[in-house]
Amino acid sequence: MQKILVVEDDRELNQGICYALSKEEYTTLSANSIKEAREIFVKEDVDLVLLDVNLPDGEGFSFCGWLKQQREVPVLFLTARDLEEDALRGYELGAEDYITKPFSMKILKQKIKVVLKRGQNGAKHIFDDDYLIIDFDAARVEVGGQECAVTPTEFRLLRLFTEHAGQLLTYSILLERIWDSGGQFVDKHALAVNVNRLRGKIEDENHKYISNVYGMGYQWLK
Repeated sequence: MQKILVVEDDRELNQGICYALSKEEYTTLSANSIKEAREIFVKEDVDLVLLDVNLPDGEGFSFCGWLKQQREVPVLFLTARDLEEDALRGYELGAEDYITKPFSMKILKQKIKVVLKRGQNGAKHIFDDDYLIIDFDAARVEVGGQECAVTPTEFRLLRLFTEHAGQLLTYSILLERIWDSGGQFVDKHALAVNVNRLRGKIEDENHKYISNVYGMGYQWLK
């Protein structure tokens, strides 16, 4: 049974959402704060997160950035904040959708169904082109038949690049998704160092994977 984490500090609304989703045979997990949500997320294999923006101990944006660093999980924002810049920030953080309150429960359930079905159909736990093999479940990388040691940051880069193959990932998106915006300061130079180090490990003359789109970001070519 698929698990949905509902992060909403309005307890009545939280309970209402959980009840409606449980009737659709989802397992629901309830959190009223970012602290509670983090504790649940590290313990449970969550399939989707419904996330408010205004929470008692911070903004949902910061939690979204944190969980996307842990693993790729679909996020739907549910919030009363209807400013365009807030919605754009949610999408830039990798959210599947940004839904403003009040909302239709019937439409919300349909959106959840579509997102979870897409995830099941499109899930890629292994990248394999006969030269580069990335096993995301085992956190293992092989290059040319030899095991290749990569750092946690390099592995997160590989996951992000392969999940968005062919798409331009801007510097700001990569910095937001790979490093915690609330932690140490990391600039484009540090990003370039990590990307170049990764390219040195997985690329040769005949195998090119990462393209630098000058002044904008990077793109996974495969």
